[in-house]
Amino acid sequence: MIEAISTWANELGAQYGVNPWIFASIYVGAIPLFLASIAWLVRNARAGKPTLLPVMCAGTCFVSAYVYLAIVGKDIPLWVWFFLGALILYGIWSTVRDVRRKIAAQDLSTGE
Repeated sequence: MIEAISTWANELGAQYGVNPWIFASIYVGAIPLFLASIAWLVRNARAGKPTLLPVMCAGTCFVSAYVYLAIVGKDIPLWVWFFLGALILYGIWSTVRDVRRKIAAQDLSTGE
């Protein structure tokens, strides 16, 4: 099963000029950095500090694998870009909602 998935990913990568192992490494490797950026964002927001840098870091981590795809990929079907756009928009909406919820939870617990 794993070999079949590996073969499929390598064939797909060759077709579109993307190394699937690099894409997966960027995708998985960005997850802890994204979560750390969100924690930094929440901490800064609660403390009333600027949040621009943590937001920029989180955004960069969130789209890093897709930036790799955009730079090295060739002949990526248009539907893939629409699908990725929808995923990114949903991710933004979900992240903003969760961050607001975490900040509000802190405000309620401290009474500030």
